[in-house]
Amino acid sequence: MSNFVSVADLAGAVYQGRGGTLLGCYWRPEENAGYRKFSSEHIPTALFCDPQTALAGVPGSADGRNPLPDPDIVMHAFQRWGIRIDRPIVVYDEGRGLFAARAWWILRWAGLREVRILDGGLAEWFRQGHKVLGGPGNLAQSCTVRINPGQMPVATMADVQEAADDVILIDTREPERFAGEREVLDLKAGHIPGAINIPNRDVLREDFTHRSPEEIRQRFAEAGIGPETPTQKMIIYSGSGNHSAQVIAAMEEAGLQIPQHFVGGWSQWCANRKSPVERGY
Repeated sequence: MSNFVSVADLAGAVYQGRGGTLLGCYWRPEENAGYRKFSSEHIPTALFCDPQTALAGVPGSADGRNPLPDPDIVMHAFQRWGIRIDRPIVVYDEGRGLFAARAWWILRWAGLREVRILDGGLAEWFRQGHKVLGGPGNLAQSCTVRINPGQMPVATMADVQEAADDVILIDTREPERFAGEREVLDLKAGHIPGAINIPNRDVLREDFTHRSPEEIRQRFAEAGIGPETPTQKMIIYSGSGNHSAQVIAAMEEAGLQIPQHFVGGWSQWCANRKSPVERGY
């Protein structure tokens, strides 16, 4: 099954009443602003997903800005959304794909398999002329799923610190942040020593839809990563697990192995005063 669904395919499914469970992942820094935006315009049949409370744990220097959520928190979200074993799930956000990718990865980590990302999100839905609704969203059905966390490969801080020389460390942030030229979110600028930079924008087109599997494979081949590169030889990270989730989804779509995800990312690494920092390209 593809990790992505086109606007055309989702629209057809929604209008025919077979769209599955649709989660709109809206986040704004102001309190309740994500829900207010969702309430003003969302894709028909969608339910609201708050990425900050449903897809991440409590931020802190020990675990990063968006650490893995407690499984009980995810289970409560499943119950709130009415996740059912017999209904596929589509996640979307307002267009950049970062929160949708976070939702995709967390749901897969929690044990769900039929999860797809709306390619291009709400922005692409608008571009193709489809209508939206206002209001609180669909009523949830009863939940028939129990989460089974740990179903996606994860790397801890210790795993990164102790990684062998032949493990490829992939940093998916913007080149300027990787090089330490600009940093507005985290305590220090730079990257984990030895990492290579494959920015999330390298797997996306200008409109934030995903590049073809062939293009994605070519980009990773340039970095020495191919379909034969095993999971245990790759660790991927970003600032706090969003950009890296987007790249993981693209890698799997392109036929590459899923790398270990250092979810705490640079925000966790640089908060430790003993962690070495490297700058430059």
